[in-house]
Amino acid sequence: MSGELAMLPGKSAPVGATFDGNGVNFAVFSEHATRMTLCLFSDDGARETARIDLPERDGDVWHGYIPGLLPGQVYGYRAHGPYRPDRGHRFNPHKLLIDPYAKQLTGHPVWSDALLGYDPASKRDDLSFDTRDSAPFMPKCVVVDPSFAWGDDAPPDIPVAESVIYEAHVKGLTMRHPAASPPGTFLAMASQPVLDHLVDLGVTAVELLPSQAFLDDRFLVEKGLVNYWGYQTIGFFAPEPRYLHKASIAEFQVMVRRFHSAGIEVLMDVVYNHTCEGNELGPTLCFRGLDNRAYYRLADDPRHYVNDTGTGNTLNLDHPMVLRMVMDSLRYWVEVMHVDGFRFDLCSTLGRTPSGFDRGASFFDAVRQDPVLAKVKLIAEPWDIGPGGYQLGAFPPPFLEWNDRFRDGVRRFWRKDPGRAPDLADRLTGSALQFDHSGRPATSSVNFVSAHDGFTLADVVSWSRKHNEANGEDNRDGHDEDFSDNMGAEGGTDDIAILSARARRRRNMMATLLLAQGTPMILAGDEIGHSQRGNNNAYCQDNEISWIDWENADKAFLAFTRRMIAFRKARPILRQKLFLHSRERAIDGKEDLFWWRADGNPMTTADWEDPDLRLVCVELRTASGTPYYDAQESAIFAVFNAGDAVDVVVPGSPPGGAWSLHVDTSRPDMEPRAVHGHTVSVSADSVVVMVLEKAR
Repeated sequence: MSGELAMLPGKSAPVGATFDGNGVNFAVFSEHATRMTLCLFSDDGARETARIDLPERDGDVWHGYIPGLLPGQVYGYRAHGPYRPDRGHRFNPHKLLIDPYAKQLTGHPVWSDALLGYDPASKRDDLSFDTRDSAPFMPKCVVVDPSFAWGDDAPPDIPVAESVIYEAHVKGLTMRHPAASPPGTFLAMASQPVLDHLVDLGVTAVELLPSQAFLDDRFLVEKGLVNYWGYQTIGFFAPEPRYLHKASIAEFQVMVRRFHSAGIEVLMDVVYNHTCEGNELGPTLCFRGLDNRAYYRLADDPRHYVNDTGTGNTLNLDHPMVLRMVMDSLRYWVEVMHVDGFRFDLCSTLGRTPSGFDRGASFFDAVRQDPVLAKVKLIAEPWDIGPGGYQLGAFPPPFLEWNDRFRDGVRRFWRKDPGRAPDLADRLTGSALQFDHSGRPATSSVNFVSAHDGFTLADVVSWSRKHNEANGEDNRDGHDEDFSDNMGAEGGTDDIAILSARARRRRNMMATLLLAQGTPMILAGDEIGHSQRGNNNAYCQDNEISWIDWENADKAFLAFTRRMIAFRKARPILRQKLFLHSRERAIDGKEDLFWWRADGNPMTTADWEDPDLRLVCVELRTASGTPYYDAQESAIFAVFNAGDAVDVVVPGSPPGGAWSLHVDTSRPDMEPRAVHGHTVSVSADSVVVMVLEKAR
């Protein structure tokens, strides 16, 4: 079946399929295989044209070289070895396998029992052995030349302290956009209308939901649903095929170049904690068939998998070649695809060792010493479902971390939950209890009030409970507590008073986000009022539930969000990296952080312990000791009032200084004005912000 193709020994590095101008070198890792077969296919992937054993093995890397082979060649592997699930081995040469280093895939699996390494009809379950050929149902790998004419492309290299992150789904952002083309693709993501929106909004980075190749889970397909979010990766080097318009990885590179030309960074949400192959009853698509015992963490009974991720399996980053694959993947996306950083899904799993979570685990050590990754942003999702999986604040620098306590604290304060004022104060000052250690800056906290997982901001103020019926799980899935409030009517309403109250609370939460120390992140669509109809787990909703509704955009809230981002960018005090702890300032002997009561007196312990406290008044100065007079400001006074209307005493101003009112969420269109007198009227349920500027 090999025809006239010549197979030469080739090289063990680099791993993957590498075109050198004259042919293609194939290299793949398997520690326990006894033989490795390369399978070549016709251009459409329908016909297997050759099977050739890789002739050489250096250590645990099998390799070979075929002269004359060109980019575009379609291929896969078959691995031979023991089928002993009781010992952790699941080799089955009847199953075509994806190259873990494949740079492009032809598509997605077509679900069939032939994709299983065992016979599901057998009473022996996964201990049985299936001989059906899976190739007709498998996506194939494609040899590519990833070189690209980058021209003068350069990373925007935005300092973390100046960053405003925008979490977006490629299809969700563009599918209903009236001018983004072709909709649902990487090219649409960076089309001029979308770029114009993001530039005008003022965000500095787009964080893409998983864009590495992933599959649609079988149970979802059988229910007529899909894996919309993409947290089931099958190819750590390949862009997701459904986001490619003409099946060219250059489309991803074009997208990145366009974002960079607009001064916006591209961050990727990546899933290195598990793969899409599930538990022992899952399909054999790639890693399981290549070397199950090496790629996965197995239980004491090696027939089963460690499942700290809740997906059925956990990648074994303690194995040097698996860790190398992850590191090679990260470097590939930075060096070849020019991305600017990563958000690591379930990052606690990446730090797990046999003795538990370790901030000095091999993955963190490898990342922190890598000169390529030292140049990009690294963000951890600091939890998984395993024992001790919640690790907020425990990651080593330079990792930033998603701060769900910020989300919950802000929502609960504005919902008027008792005793939430002290928590809001903590969140406004960078969640110091979690992050002020090990030399970490306040920007380590990635603050958000909504994200892809959970309610949108519009739904937080419109629904008191989840409505996930469309997911087909009888509303059992998703969080049971979103700290939301329908404010008088569940879901849609024509009540003007309710709609007005909802709009104000959204402004309050967005303002709180953009006034807090840390790194703010906004969920795409929140700025225009997108709703998911009360669905707080839209992971399988590839439809108008998830696609952002541009036609009915809330233009008033968009204008307010744009204004708040601009206000933050113009105020260095809000973007300080140093934590504010009411310390004595080195230059003028004054404190840099003050907590005030409405009557102008300092807050006391008894005040903070009052469960009915609904008012937080904070004065911020610069932790560096140098006032930003060149920015025409030396302090900011912000009032967060979840209670009744109140007159608040304004802090005294030094000679030559004067307070001006810049933000009032009860009057979102208000122009900045001077503050006259010693008090300012703060409306019920509102945020007010004043700036101490040079008197004019």
